[in-house]
Amino acid sequence: MTERKRPDVSFETWIERQIRVAQERGDFDNLPGAGKPIPDHGSDEMWWLKSYLEREGLSGEALLPPELQLRKEIERLPESVRTIPTEKDVRQVVADLNRRVAACLLSPERLPVPLHKVDVDEVLDAWRAERKRRRAQAEEALAATPAIKPDSPRRRFRWRRIR
Repeated sequence: MTERKRPDVSFETWIERQIRVAQERGDFDNLPGAGKPIPDHGSDEMWWLKSYLEREGLSGEALLPPELQLRKEIERLPESVRTIPTEKDVRQVVADLNRRVAACLLSPERLPVPLHKVDVDEVLDAWRAERKRRRAQAEEALAATPAIKPDSPRRRFRWRRIR
């Protein structure tokens, strides 16, 4: 912990003394990035935020207001429900999304972003059509593969008791 500055010492000399003592102790030796130039970020004022998001493996979408996050989620809904196996689960996903949209619409400090609830029947129709299309593709692929016939007929074994 740093000692307190005495009243008779100016800030500049006090800080310079702390830096000199730290250098003598070797606190600044072998720091990451030592000897490398400072990266040039040009005119991008948000370079530090972008590098933080990249370093942490996050997307910039987390920084958007809730209204825009919901809009993006509504746009991606057909792709996100495509792999859900049952109609009941698709209904639950849409109901959860609609619940969050309703809560956002009732928020008094919301942005003036056009936002609407999702029609469950439209999502289910698209989900069913996609499922039907994938099933037809699977059947076509199965029909296109040649059936493997055994070289010799199968022998039937009869089980009998050994006495």
